[in-house]
Amino acid sequence: MTIKHEKKICFVISPIGDADTETRKRSDKVLKHIITPSVEQLGYDVVRADKISEPGIITTQIIQHIVDSPLVIADLTERNPNVFYELALRHAIRKPLVQMIRKGDSIPFDVAATRIIQFDIQDLDSVEQAKGEILSQVKSLEAGKGEVDNPISVSLDLKMLKESGNPEQRSLADVVEAITDLRGSIISIDKRINSPEGLISPEYLDKYFHRMRNLIGPDFALFSKEIRYEIKEVIERLRKFIEISKQTEKNSLELSNVSDRLERISLMFEEIYYRQTKYKF
Repeated sequence: MTIKHEKKICFVISPIGDADTETRKRSDKVLKHIITPSVEQLGYDVVRADKISEPGIITTQIIQHIVDSPLVIADLTERNPNVFYELALRHAIRKPLVQMIRKGDSIPFDVAATRIIQFDIQDLDSVEQAKGEILSQVKSLEAGKGEVDNPISVSLDLKMLKESGNPEQRSLADVVEAITDLRGSIISIDKRINSPEGLISPEYLDKYFHRMRNLIGPDFALFSKEIRYEIKEVIERLRKFIEISKQTEKNSLELSNVSDRLERISLMFEEIYYRQTKYKF
């Protein structure tokens, strides 16, 4: 049975949670301040699963909305299992879809090669940017210019090409597969460059600075070589990422500044080691 609507429906897939939970509060804010204002401009009525079913229950009605709605927006924040189940259904039918996720949440590898809008509901500038991106994507999808490809549809297309009796189509399948893999790798690299955690993990920094605090004392000189070695390792890692990020001037400049500061710190430790050795502090 197909659901018929007089107005265009934007069906929202998102983690919802029980009433008064942090998940529900965050999802309500995203719905109210980002999604609804964006798509209402284009004549859509917004429907979320909890308005037609109990939270956590995937009903036939929800599935019909996922299949029939002209537009679906999926919030992948928190990696909710139901959200990804519903996302897979939408991927399978290859209809217009907009994906979004909270800044700081890791993007699952299987969807990393697709367009995902990142947002911070606590940051007004981020909210405005997310609204603009949703509006832009929906307009492109409506004009038939937006990509509806996704991991499922690409895999099915590749399967058909590979099983084709036409050698050119089989060769095309190899090219498409290589491009798809490359696109995923580029997105993964870009994510690491734009996220400090992708360069140096917080756990590493916490462990490093904890050791630094413990080493400042009478025996500091005994460990200074090890400290210098660790700093140089960090600098070397940053240099590699700078090479990768040269395509983006802003990233390159920021990483260069960090690298320069670490090099100055390294020189300071060299000077401390020299003085301690010379004057035997």
